[in-house]
Amino acid sequence: MAKLFGPRVLILIFFLFISLLMIDPSPLASGVEIKQIDSISPALEVGMVTGEKIVEINGVKIKDLTDYKTEIEKLEPQPKEIILETSNGIISYEVTSSIGFSVDSNLTIIATEDFVDIQPNSKLISINGEQVESPENFNKLKATLIPKNKVVIKTDKEEYAFLSSGNTGISVQAAKTSNIEKGLELQGGTRVLLEPQSEEEISSSDITNIIDVMNKRLNVYGLADIKIRPAKDLDGQNFILIEIAGATREEVRDLISKQGVFEAKIGEDVVFEGGKRDVPYVCRDDGSCAIIESCSTIGPEQAACNFRFSISLSSEAAKRHADITGKLEVNQSANGDYLEKPLDLYLDGKLVDTLLISSDLQGQEATQISISGPGYGTTEDLAYLDAVSNMNNLQTILITGSLPLKLEIVKMDTISPAMGKEFIKNAFSAGALAILVVGLVIFLRYRKLKVVLPMIITSVSEVIIILGFAALARWNLDLAAIAGIIAAVGTGIDDQIIITDEVLKKREFSLNWKEKIKRAFFIIFSAYVTTVVAMFPLMFAGAGLIKGFALTTIAGVTIGVFITRPAFAAMIEKLLK
Repeated sequence: MAKLFGPRVLILIFFLFISLLMIDPSPLASGVEIKQIDSISPALEVGMVTGEKIVEINGVKIKDLTDYKTEIEKLEPQPKEIILETSNGIISYEVTSSIGFSVDSNLTIIATEDFVDIQPNSKLISINGEQVESPENFNKLKATLIPKNKVVIKTDKEEYAFLSSGNTGISVQAAKTSNIEKGLELQGGTRVLLEPQSEEEISSSDITNIIDVMNKRLNVYGLADIKIRPAKDLDGQNFILIEIAGATREEVRDLISKQGVFEAKIGEDVVFEGGKRDVPYVCRDDGSCAIIESCSTIGPEQAACNFRFSISLSSEAAKRHADITGKLEVNQSANGDYLEKPLDLYLDGKLVDTLLISSDLQGQEATQISISGPGYGTTEDLAYLDAVSNMNNLQTILITGSLPLKLEIVKMDTISPAMGKEFIKNAFSAGALAILVVGLVIFLRYRKLKVVLPMIITSVSEVIIILGFAALARWNLDLAAIAGIIAAVGTGIDDQIIITDEVLKKREFSLNWKEKIKRAFFIIFSAYVTTVVAMFPLMFAGAGLIKGFALTTIAGVTIGVFITRPAFAAMIEKLLK
């Protein structure tokens, strides 16, 4: 048996060992793992970290994602109707875990959420008939409308307790069973194929700029597990492929349909927009011009921090600022002299902040502007983190601006996580059955177990090494990639049959073992080159949607030709010689 382990077989064993280390299989892993914690989540305050496994929620055992979802839904408060009286009228709507807006120090409503339809620059007067006299009074009323419940979460590390108004800010996933990255078909989510629209030729730099803006923008909106990459079809047409795990079709369509337009207005006049044209410089990561100014407690379990950073305006934007402010009146107050209209900041038409303009800037071509805004949390630490996050988001939008080109949705697919789980189960079952059937057919053909066993061993080894390579390269294992693995293993069986036939073939003239193996590998290598060349066009076919098939097939046949086929030849030589 020791003779069987020649150099080529030892190389195969070495790569198998490395691949298993890369995959790190944990088939018995179960439960729910913390994937992400929002920056304003109360779970951060008590020290919870990503990677911990959730064992219990409020004394109830958590075995899978269904158990987790059931317990989290119990924390959601019942909808309540509230009636807001504002300077622009009265509106009513239902609230659950959020009141849907914030107010500044003048009780002007800012940062409204999508389910609240409030006119810009509205001033809050009362909530459910109770007068709102100050931000502190507003926070007290909000605490009564959105009550917080005690949540006790036990993990494999520790037990945590905190107060939550329904949304814990914790994202979870099923406990990982390996390091293999699952593609969209296996974990669920939405895939979108976008085509940039332009009358001029679209360059690769245009695509790079769009992807850069979209990456930053989708992260601004709080979506995790985003994969955005360029794609081309065989005609050279440019596309952008986006995969977002865990996002619904409606969420993705809503985000992509918006171009991400940032506008700073005084009244109805636009002073400047986000992007290099109007804002050539944005201070970022510099403590001298981008800071958190102050933090304070403004109510029970409510704190606020203010951020400030400077930007530079272009000469055209500065001139617009001078023209608009030169026509405004000055309002005098104990807190200072300000122009009658503020500077309103809008993102996609939604008011996100309002800044007072000092009377010193009236009619001035100001190229240096100071942007400020708030951050909120249950404690000053959480408010500080929220302020930092808000500042970074606003800086990102000012730097990137809107998308440089409009995008048209060419194709959109949404896959359920349940379908992915079922597919994995079926794939394992079909793979095991295929190996048994192939082994039976090979046995019927050669009537020798000495041929069947090495074929099965090398085929299984080939799959493991391909998966190890995928885990090392953080390569998504999707439906196309699995098809590529099947194709590569099928090619491997063909090559092993060629080797076996050459070895067992009787000839009128005698060939030694080395010559027989050499003849077999000439055929195998010729087929390998043909397969690799044939796969290159498929990397671009269908706008890159089957790129995974091409890459996996190339990787699989390469691993086969240089690692598993030589090992199989060595085993056959030792067993049959």
